Amino acid sequence: MLAKDVMTTKIVKVSPNNSVRQACKIMLDNHVSGIPVVDDDGHLLGIISEGDLIRRTELGGGVFAPTETAMPAEARADAYVKRSSWKVGDTMSRDPVTIDEETSLTRVAQLMQEHGIKRVPVMRAGELIGIVGRADLLQAILAAKQDETAAGDEGIQRSIATRLGENTGLEGLDVKVTVADGTVHLWGNVETAECRRAARVVAESVRGVRGVVEHFSQSCPEGGTGN
Repeated sequence: MLAKDVMTTKIVKVSPNNSVRQACKIMLDNHVSGIPVVDDDGHLLGIISEGDLIRRTELGGGVFAPTETAMPAEARADAYVKRSSWKVGDTMSRDPVTIDEETSLTRVAQLMQEHGIKRVPVMRAGELIGIVGRADLLQAILAAKQDETAAGDEGIQRSIATRLGENTGLEGLDVKVTVADGTVHLWGNVETAECRRAARVVAESVRGVRGVVEHFSQSCPEGGTGN
């Protein structure tokens, strides 16, 4: 799926000349944790979010000032402005991470994780056309179709055997799989709890699996179907 498939197009915006109090009210009224900041021409200037406001002087943010003494003067001055100014333009985070509408949700999730952010503006030819937030990714999970699996025990076994080698942390481990009446049996010398758990999740993610039985540190019985 792509950003355009899940993005929110009804965008709540704020001006850099609005007050921080106004921005807080807009966020609360619309049940969002951050909003884009745009100029009179609609150009994206930044984002103001809960993360920008947690060290405000209204919350006693000045008590954190001693921790900033080792910072350069410019950085300390910027921190002071962000926690003290009444204007959104002084408090917002500038140069936000943005994406275009064709960006994959995999990449969106990576960007959120890499930058520690909860939302990403979607741009088209320099114009803000949407926002993808974490809640939108959750909706995508709900909407995702389950993979089709060939019917029967043999089809289930083939699917599990294939997925065991797909960036699961189990690559190179000799995990064997047998399936009987929809119940998956996992065999092999898998020492760590994390790897055993990953193998179980691989099996449980295949359609048609009725249960999973672990026989780790045991050999697969002769005649069983392995990977």
